Amino acid sequence: MNIDIQPIMESDFEELVSLFLEFATFEKLPEKMTNSVGQMLKEKNYFHGFVARDKDGSIIGYATYFFAYYTWTGKSLYMDDLYVRQAYRGKGIGTLLINKVIAYAKKECCNGLRWQVSEWNHPAIKF
Repeated sequence: MNIDIQPIMESDFEELVSLFLEFATFEKLPEKMTNSVGQMLKEKNYFHGFVARDKDGSIIGYATYFFAYYTWTGKSLYMDDLYVRQAYRGKGIGTLLINKVIAYAKKECCNGLRWQVSEWNHPAIKF
């Protein structure tokens, strides 16, 4: 499978909003997804991550992150979300995304990387 992993760009926002809702629905919390393209444009300096694109250029997954500072260890990266569309799961795309985040954390000299998943989400825990 030919997958391209790239940093998130403003031009991705519209497509990402639909994936955010898809992810919120997967998490059984669609009412919590209130983000919009307009809000993302206003807050773009705080929004970082990577997208996975299929051979047609459609976004099929994403990983978002932000920097955090922990008093005992210093600068770290916190991966907020990792989501891959249902039809593309089990094909190594999540691994490509998380490896990109890990490489970025190393490039930025982070002392750690954190990620949490819902306790009911056994496939994510296994991953």
